[in-house]
Amino acid sequence: MTTLIATSVVRGSHQGESHGGVYLVDLAREHTTQVLDWNRGDIDWQGRGWDRGLRGIDFDDDRVYIGASDELFCFSPQFERIGSFGNPYLKHCHEICRHERRLYLTSTGFDAILGFDLDRERFSFGLHISAEGGEFRATPFDPNAAGGPPFRNTLHLNSVVCTARGMYISGMRTGALLVYDGYSLGAAASLPQGVHNARPFGTGIVFNDTRADCVRYVTPEHQCAFPVPRHAPESLTHTDLDDTRIARQAFGRGLCTLSAGTIAAGSSPSTIAVHDLTRLQTVKLVMLSRDLRNAIHGLEVWPF
Repeated sequence: MTTLIATSVVRGSHQGESHGGVYLVDLAREHTTQVLDWNRGDIDWQGRGWDRGLRGIDFDDDRVYIGASDELFCFSPQFERIGSFGNPYLKHCHEICRHERRLYLTSTGFDAILGFDLDRERFSFGLHISAEGGEFRATPFDPNAAGGPPFRNTLHLNSVVCTARGMYISGMRTGALLVYDGYSLGAAASLPQGVHNARPFGTGIVFNDTRADCVRYVTPEHQCAFPVPRHAPESLTHTDLDDTRIARQAFGRGLCTLSAGTIAAGSSPSTIAVHDLTRLQTVKLVMLSRDLRNAIHGLEVWPF
């Protein structure tokens, strides 16, 4: 077991309340430490998650990068803020991923992937994803110039993972795990609607099937599903919301690999489940909060 870093979004929170945080989770001791409480007031408070909370996480040497809705933050391992970076085409960011000397961010509001140059500390790459007549198209654009993609959120892009084979992109409405090789965009595997965190894993793919309340591992030979944890309703707080679209139990989001056969997945109220794909068992649960609105967003192995 190891230590994880998790970010959360408090869905349906009100101005003046905390709307997210950052946690370090020692899986062996099942001990959680909140290292940041996000309570900024200068955000858009409409809707469910919107601008609330903190999102994707990745690292570069001794720097911790965390995405917010429309801003990329840089912290030290002690969570002292080093800097922040915005872009007109960054909105409703979900996951982020470092590959070589770029950090890639999903800009959900613009159906786009943005690239941040880690050495020059500026946004230097833009890729607009569109679907027309069943065909996906990737169109590069300059994130520092006018004339980029419109604000639409058609595909709800929420995941980007880079490997030597290409950039894997998916969202709640893509219906596929897409792969971009620098020239063309194609479908690497089919996906149901309503997923988060889809990525290659072993000989197949793994993802949060958020709409079906489970985590799925699918290979050409077999597939398995792990139910998202549920807790006794009387043990939870802030359960008086009358709209399940704002906050509900078992909303699965956030996923990282721990080993060749083990993954960790997040859900609401903020809970981390460790799944052993070899034994097909959920081997550990760690609950961070009993607030129904508090949902895991980003999840990574803590390297420091």
